[in-house]
Amino acid sequence: MSEHRRLPLWAGRTAALLGIGLVAFTLRQAVATVSPILGDIRVDIPISNIGVGLLGTLPPILLAASGFVAPRVARGFGLDGGIVLALLLMTLGHLVRAFAPGFAVLLAGSVVALAGTGIGNVLLPPIVRRHFPDRVALLTAVYVCVVGVGTAVPAAVAAPVSAQIGWRFSLGIWSVTSMVALVPWLVIIARERRQRLSDAGTVESPPTALVSRLWRSRVALSITVVFSTSTICTYAAFAWLPEILGDIAGSTPTEAGVLLAATGIISVPGAFVAPLLVARLRNVGWLIAAGVVSFLSGYLGLLLAPTTLTLLWVLLIGSGSILFPVCLVLINVRTRSHGGTVALSGFAQGVAYALGALGPLLVGLLHDLSGGWTLPLLFLLAVTLVATIPAITLARPAFVEDELAR
Repeated sequence: MSEHRRLPLWAGRTAALLGIGLVAFTLRQAVATVSPILGDIRVDIPISNIGVGLLGTLPPILLAASGFVAPRVARGFGLDGGIVLALLLMTLGHLVRAFAPGFAVLLAGSVVALAGTGIGNVLLPPIVRRHFPDRVALLTAVYVCVVGVGTAVPAAVAAPVSAQIGWRFSLGIWSVTSMVALVPWLVIIARERRQRLSDAGTVESPPTALVSRLWRSRVALSITVVFSTSTICTYAAFAWLPEILGDIAGSTPTEAGVLLAATGIISVPGAFVAPLLVARLRNVGWLIAAGVVSFLSGYLGLLLAPTTLTLLWVLLIGSGSILFPVCLVLINVRTRSHGGTVALSGFAQGVAYALGALGPLLVGLLHDLSGGWTLPLLFLLAVTLVATIPAITLARPAFVEDELAR
C-alpha cells in the first residue's frame, strides 16, 4: 500500500480504530460461549445429541453463508452501515439465546448471532482498508490478535459466570460488548452524514459482475485455497485433536485439553507478525510456505512419532495458523478497490468456511472407516500440500481487478 501517505495512527481516526478493535473482540463470542456451559443449559432445556451436533456445526455453516451475503449487505448499507447491522444481529442473537424458553428459540438466536458474526468477519478487512489504507498490515495484525483474545475470554469465563449467576446471564452478557461496539460506528456514520461524503455507499460496494466472476481470477482462487487450508486444519484440530492425542500419544483428557490450548497460544505471536511480514516481503510465497511446512511437520510428527516430542508437533500445527492472518492481508493488498476487497473477502471466506465445516466431518468419517488415525492424518497432510500451489502462484504481485479485466 505504498501509494498511500502514512498518517499518524490517531489522525482523525480514533473512532475507527476503537471501532475495529471492539468489533474484533465480538467476532467469536457467539461461537465460544455455548459449549463450555452446555451441561448447564441442558438442565433447563432438553437438547438431544443431534441438537448438540447441530449447534456445533452452525458456526462454519453460518460463517460460510454470510460470506456470500455480506457483499450484498455492503451494497445496500455501505461498509460502516454493514458493520452496524452485524453488531445489531449479534446483540439480538445473544439476547434471544439468553431468554430462550426452548431449543428452537436457542437455535434461532444462535443463527442470528452467527449471521452477524459472519457479516462482520467479511466486512472487517475492507473496513481496515477504507479507514487505514496506509496501515493495513498493522491494523490487520492488531485485530487478529484481538479476535484471539475475544475467543479466549468468553470461553474462560462462561462456566464460572454460569455457576455463579446462571447460564442465561452467561450467554446474555455478551450483548453488552456488541452494543458498546456500536457506539464508534454510529459516531462515524453521523460524522460522514454531516460531511456529506458522496462515496460512502458507492465506492465501497462490489459490483455484482465482479462478485460473480471471481472464479476466473487466479489471485482470488489462490487466496481462497490458502484460506480453506487454514480453516479445514483449524476446525479439524478443534474437533479431533484431543481425541487423536489420547489415542495415539497416550495423553490424558486434561493433557490433551492443555495441548489444544497450546495451539491457540502459539498462534498469537504469529498472528501479529505475519501481517507485518506480508507488507514487507517481496515474495509472500515464502510466508505461505512457512505455514504449510509447519502444518506438514506437525502432522508428520503425529503420524510417525506421536509419543515423542508431542508438544513440538502440536506447536507446529498451531504455528501453521499464520495462513489465516496472511490471507486477511492479501485480501486487501491484492485488490485495487474497496469493492474488490469486499467481493474477495466474501468469496474467500464463504468458500473457506463451507469447506471448514466439512473438514471435521471427513476426518471423523475416515476415522470410522479405517478404525484409526493414520488415514485422517494423511487426509490433513494432503489438504495442506494443496496450499503449496498458491505459495507459487501468489509469489508475484498481481491484482484481482487486473486479471478480470484481461
